[in-house]
Amino acid sequence: MSHSKDPIRLHTPGSGAARAAPKVGFVSLGCPKALVDSERIITRLRAEGYELSPDYAGADVVVVNTCGFLDSAKQESLDAIGEALNENGRVIVTGCMGVEKNAITSVHPDVLAVTGPHQYEQVVEAVHDAVAPSHDPFLDLVPPEGLHLTPRHYAYVKISEGCNNRCSFCIIPSLRGDLASRSAGDVMREAERLVAAGVQELLVISQDTSAYGLDLKYQESAWRGEPLRTKFLDLSRALGSLGAWVRLHYVYPYPHVDDVIPLMLEGGVLPYLDIPFQHASPKVLKAMRRPGAQEKTLERIGRWRQICPDLAIRSTFIVGFPGETEEDFEVLLDWLHEAKLNRVGCFKYEPVAGAAANALDGAVPEDVKEERWHRFMAAQQEVSREILAGRVGREIDVIIDEVDEEGALGRSVWDAPEIDGSVFLNGDTSVSAGDIVRATVVYADEYDLWAERTPDA
Repeated sequence: MSHSKDPIRLHTPGSGAARAAPKVGFVSLGCPKALVDSERIITRLRAEGYELSPDYAGADVVVVNTCGFLDSAKQESLDAIGEALNENGRVIVTGCMGVEKNAITSVHPDVLAVTGPHQYEQVVEAVHDAVAPSHDPFLDLVPPEGLHLTPRHYAYVKISEGCNNRCSFCIIPSLRGDLASRSAGDVMREAERLVAAGVQELLVISQDTSAYGLDLKYQESAWRGEPLRTKFLDLSRALGSLGAWVRLHYVYPYPHVDDVIPLMLEGGVLPYLDIPFQHASPKVLKAMRRPGAQEKTLERIGRWRQICPDLAIRSTFIVGFPGETEEDFEVLLDWLHEAKLNRVGCFKYEPVAGAAANALDGAVPEDVKEERWHRFMAAQQEVSREILAGRVGREIDVIIDEVDEEGALGRSVWDAPEIDGSVFLNGDTSVSAGDIVRATVVYADEYDLWAERTPDA
């Protein structure tokens, strides 16, 4: 989970004028989808002449974009609001926890305003009320791709809001509503602007990426003078034509996902799928209200790898779900060994206020959750170590994220930023962030790779 507890430093153009523009501090908590919401708000504010403050002291007002998915995330949000109030005193709250206004104001009654997720206009209006813009918004320059909280060379592209699934542990639909897809033409125009601005990697996100367009009945929209269907496969193919890396996140394994795998073999889309399997026991999956045919899922994974042998699959799982027995957990471990997923995250079940799972019997003790989590992670480390050892000696593409006096830090096509592994190019200081270079893997552990740049690459 990506977050920052300090007002965010942005790559922003200078104002070019010797005047004091109003300044806004920004604290963004939660997932990449919330990060995109923050970017949209910041882009609008910068277009109106506001500047971003790198600290609390220099801000005229602070916006806190909250996360409300788990109780621990809510507490983190409340703590961040409290810190902003203590350090600055003028705070506007938005984001997923914003739907629980009373829960926020009962702890922090001095906040200036509270709005829910993707309520961009309300946030901007609240900023206006706190500190008015100082000029005509058409006079300031903002890059056409908007402003982003990520490094310049990659960006998240949110293709829809909300979700039609009703998983028993999740309250996202109550926070963000049902699936609401953007038109394919709108998504592609944003992606084109990003690539034109130098973005090398597009990370496609939503709550349910493979359901994209279902709510719009896959209607067509215009892009480059041609009709483009609002559909997962069509959008993936169009994004792949832009020349940047395209990485697909939050993909439910619906049957039509099979159609995207050949694009990965062809190179139009990265050989990477982020699929939230959550568990493998049919009983637990039924309680979660999740698809439960894990044997068939294993068969599909096998077919995908036959088509695209380099395919990497990342996933997330929950241990200690209500009713999970030792037998259920052993089923999960067996499935994990058989599936051989490349990257895996695991969470200990945590009740979420308003979630249907709270009414389930069979609460798992905290010490059992902890013990299962450690066993799960140890099992996955074995799988990951084996997979990465097979990369040694291979020549791969690496996108560079950071460079310092000790060398370069990058990622392979099998690794998303912040959540997956890294590729270390020790001693290589002649590259820059955003470069994509060829390198030969010389060493691997259970999470990361070490490589040396291929001569003349």
